[in-house]
Amino acid sequence: MKQNFTVRQGALDGVEAFLSVAQHRSFRRAATELGVTPSAISQAVRALEARVGAALFIRTTRSVGLTEAGERFLARARPAFEELVAASGAARELGQRPAGLLRLTVPRSVVPILLEPLIASFCQAYPEIELELAASEQMVDLAAGGFDAGIRMGQFIAPDMIAVRLTKPLPLIVVGSPAYLARAGRPECPDDLRAHACLRLRRSSGALASWSLDDNGRSFEIALSGPFIAYDYPTMLGAAVEGVGLAQVPAPLATGAIASGKLVHVLEKFSPMTPGVFLYYPGHRQILPKLRAFIDHVKSRSAG
Repeated sequence: MKQNFTVRQGALDGVEAFLSVAQHRSFRRAATELGVTPSAISQAVRALEARVGAALFIRTTRSVGLTEAGERFLARARPAFEELVAASGAARELGQRPAGLLRLTVPRSVVPILLEPLIASFCQAYPEIELELAASEQMVDLAAGGFDAGIRMGQFIAPDMIAVRLTKPLPLIVVGSPAYLARAGRPECPDDLRAHACLRLRRSSGALASWSLDDNGRSFEIALSGPFIAYDYPTMLGAAVEGVGLAQVPAPLATGAIASGKLVHVLEKFSPMTPGVFLYYPGHRQILPKLRAFIDHVKSRSAG
């Protein structure tokens, strides 16, 4: 069977005992420091010497000294062991308080409607956390990409992920610019869309997304055509503002443009609800304080 470990199994056993004996030049004082019996220290050192293949200590009834092999082993082992202890402490610290680098993969559409208003307050509330956002429509592998978590619309999250709700369910709305509606007319029912320029979204899978609509609780999808295809909602919304055609987008994304008169909401009674926006992470992963802090901060601010 192929050996997968770079360091042989058990190779570090007895190193702490060796270092303590080397420091105190005494098996008894080393045992006191480590809270074990002198015989346990002796056994650990003998086992280490057997694995190394050389005597590390010169023992007499009155003193303990290092052999040449012991001196060489000490010179390399002590700084390495101290680094291991420091590494353990650093990892433990991240598991106990909100600190470190927090990497999230998010779609572009989520940044302005959910994260932009919260970034400054989060960074101020948790100065020991570095927040890194990678805006992408791709459903990336969190582990392979080195991400702590991802944020997506609920319908796009794999079932094996743990999902934490960040927003209430959101309606998908159809919008168009006043100039486009003056030119093409205002649709009054879903069938009218077939005569309109309908902007479409291409999923990360490569498939063109159909438009989802709701008629008195009956959800259905309709395949439409149009002059423009985008890979994300913000780009599609920008095209709608410029009068290219009608777009279907999450309602919060279009709120500002509707309020300013750049877009008009049409087919209001046919707007379907989506599950909303969720943060997700692998189910087998323990949630670290930095991620818990982010979840709690976003949820508390969104609720307010």
